[in-house]
Amino acid sequence: MADHLNNKPYGAWIAIDIAKDFNAVLSETKEGKRQHFRMANSASDHDRLLSYLRTLPSPCIIGFEATGNYHRALGHRLVAAGFEVCFISSVASARYREVMFNSWDKNDPKDAAVLLELLKQGITQRYVDPLIAGHHDLQELSKTYYQVTLSRTRLQHSLLTHYLPLYFPEMGKWWNSTRTDWWINYLLRFPIPSAVTKHSQEEFCEIASPVVGRKVNKAAKLIELYKTAQHSIGLPVEAESLACKTFQIQLRRYQEINACRKQLEETAQMVLADNPDSAILQSVPGIGPINALTILAEGGDLRRFDHHRQFLKYCGFDLAKNQSGNYRGQEQISKRGNARLRLALWMSVNRAIQQPENSFQQKYLRYIKSAPQDKDLQRKARTAVAAKMARVVYGLVKSKQMYQGYYEKALPSGSIPLCRAVEAARTS
Repeated sequence: MADHLNNKPYGAWIAIDIAKDFNAVLSETKEGKRQHFRMANSASDHDRLLSYLRTLPSPCIIGFEATGNYHRALGHRLVAAGFEVCFISSVASARYREVMFNSWDKNDPKDAAVLLELLKQGITQRYVDPLIAGHHDLQELSKTYYQVTLSRTRLQHSLLTHYLPLYFPEMGKWWNSTRTDWWINYLLRFPIPSAVTKHSQEEFCEIASPVVGRKVNKAAKLIELYKTAQHSIGLPVEAESLACKTFQIQLRRYQEINACRKQLEETAQMVLADNPDSAILQSVPGIGPINALTILAEGGDLRRFDHHRQFLKYCGFDLAKNQSGNYRGQEQISKRGNARLRLALWMSVNRAIQQPENSFQQKYLRYIKSAPQDKDLQRKARTAVAAKMARVVYGLVKSKQMYQGYYEKALPSGSIPLCRAVEAARTS
C-alpha cells in the first residue's frame, strides 16, 4: 500500500539501511546538504541519532527497509519521539538500485542512497508500530502459536515417516490427527510389538484398557491391537534399547507440544473474549478464534485503511497484470503483501466452503462449475473466495456489523417461492 507522502514540504529526509549490528544513515536537507554516518544498534547510538534528528530542519521524514525484526527497536524509538516514519519496499529498493547504478552490486552506503531517492519520491509504505498501535501482544501470541504448530507438524511427520515404520508400522492405521491422545499414550506404554506380546491377551487387555480410553466396543479394539502386535513386521529391538528410548522421547515431546498448543488456544480465546472486532470476525463462516487472532495481529486496526482495495493490497490479494502491446498475460495476485494474513484468510476459506450454505461456498461452487475435478481451478477458486472474504471482513469491521448469511429457501418440491427467493438470516 503506497502512500505518497512527498506532498508535504519536508525540511529533511533521512534514509536508514538497517542491519543486525550497524546501520548506515544518510540524510539530506531541502538545501541539498547530505550527511552520511554509521551507527550501532545500541541505546547510546539511538540517543545520538535522536539528538541529531532534532537539529535538522523540521518537519523531517525517516524511511527504512524492514530487515527481520532488527528495525523494530529503532522504529519504536523514532515513532515514540514523534518523528514521521515509513517503510520502503525491499522489492522497490532492489529494482531501483539496478536502474540507478546499472548493477546488482550492493553495499550499505549504496543501499542508503537508494532508500533516500525512493523516500524523496514518496515511494513508501505506511509504518505502524505494533506496540504503540496496541496489537503487539496479539502479534506475538499469533506468531508463537504458528511456530508451535509448525514444530508439532514437523514432529508428527517424523513420527509417522521415520519412527513408526521402524518399530511399529501397523499402528499407522489408527493415526488420526484429531484424536492423538490415546494413540500417543498407547505407544508410550507399548512402543514396540514385543512390549505387547510379552503379556497374555487377558493381561494385555487389563493393562491397556485405561490407556486407550473410552472406545466403542473396547474389548474388540484391544483384541485387535494384540493380534496386530503378534503379526507386526517392526524391527526386533529391545524395550530397554537406546533406539526405543529415543522413540519415547519424541512421543513425550509431541505430548508437550500438544499441551502447549492447547494452552495457547485457551489464552487466545480469553484475550479475544472482550474484543468487539474478534466477535465480528468470528461471525464470518470459516473464521475461528485462531484465524481471528491472526487477522487482528497482522492487520491491526482495519479501520486505518481508507478503502478495501488498500486492505487487499496489504494482504497481497491485489491483481497484477502483464501486458505489452498486443500481448496480454494472465492476471494473478501480486503476493506482495502480508503472507501470514493471506494464509489466515486462505485457511478460513477452506473451512467456509465445507460449511452449510453460505455466500463463500456458493462463489466457490460457481467458480469450479465448469470443471469440478480440476485441482488448478479449485486453487484459483479458493484464491478468489479468499479475496472476497478479505473484502467482507474489512467492510464488517469498518461498519461494526456482524456477518449476515444469505441463503435460498426451497420448497419440498424443489421450487423456490418468489417471496422467499433470497432471505437473510443471522448465522452467528
